[in-house]
Amino acid sequence: MLTLTPSAVKAVQRFIQGSSDPVMGLRISVTGGGCSGFQYGMRLESEVQPSDTTVSCDGVTILVDSFSVPLLTGVTVDFVDSMEGSGFKFENPNANNSCGCGKSFSA
Repeated sequence: MLTLTPSAVKAVQRFIQGSSDPVMGLRISVTGGGCSGFQYGMRLESEVQPSDTTVSCDGVTILVDSFSVPLLTGVTVDFVDSMEGSGFKFENPNANNSCGCGKSFSA
């Protein structure tokens, strides 16, 4: 469904280890908004919802809601650390257009 690069896996594992609350996985979602129509969301989750699709990437559990599944199919998530800043980058083959910030897209 979707994949995390080794760099993204390491970053997520650091966030999970640094969390003071129990973590069941990383939720990756798509919601309306952003400059291009849809925007990505990521957050650590303490529980899995019954309607979630779960994906395992090198020991990291990814949780995806049913609305986001078709919009995230084939997506690769990377973590980039550069002089311009650091953060997660989404490569989405379903996107017709992407925003310059890389945080939103249109399908």
